[in-house]
Amino acid sequence: MSLPVENKLWGGFAVAGALLSVLVALSQRSVLSGVMLGGGMLALGRNLVEAAVAARSGGWPRLQGTSLEGRCVGLLGFGAIGRQVARRLAGFGCRVLAYDPFPDAAAAAESGVELASFNQVLAQADFLSLHLPVLPETRRLVNASFLAQMKDGACLVNTARGELIDESALVEALQSGKLRGAALDVFPVEPPPADNPLLQLPQVLVTPHISSHTDVATRNMGSMALAECLAVLRGETPRYRVK
Repeated sequence: MSLPVENKLWGGFAVAGALLSVLVALSQRSVLSGVMLGGGMLALGRNLVEAAVAARSGGWPRLQGTSLEGRCVGLLGFGAIGRQVARRLAGFGCRVLAYDPFPDAAAAAESGVELASFNQVLAQADFLSLHLPVLPETRRLVNASFLAQMKDGACLVNTARGELIDESALVEALQSGKLRGAALDVFPVEPPPADNPLLQLPQVLVTPHISSHTDVATRNMGSMALAECLAVLRGETPRYRVK
């Protein structure tokens, strides 16, 4: 999602435009390096966690999976990360819908993505992936009302920020069968308490905030940070300057 950064505080500190550009670029590129986004959808669709646990326990269930082919994937947020997710989904034969308050029609057309309204994405997505920052208007955005608008049997994927989700509402939607499953890499409190109900639900895939933890991402973060710092010291305009 494209958002203005003037007069923003990051981590409680006001930062200069050049430094802010480095942080934004690193965050985007490191997350893009992971396979958590598509991996979560595939794992949920094919019941991979449940199947692996059963096989290790001596079972051999023939679980019916759901293919991404022919399904609708919804993206809430179509900034740098959302666009890269769409690019990675291109080979799966799925339809991709995206909502962004500042839509980039050219980028959508290039990626074969259909831009749609917020409500249209919720109503049509078989897999819904969140790519939003935490702002006053997005905190606990995924609440009971939001979930009620989602397609019955849909799956939710969140590798953005845990604060986007009202966890009690999500638990209810999963237990009632409104949602088929959820893949969560982030939580409001990390690590989540052991008694968090989401950790007890078999249809929830939980990972410990590792979407950016790959060898390539770590290497890129270091090289990009160094390149941006050197550009500033040489009096040059940083490549990823925001303002």
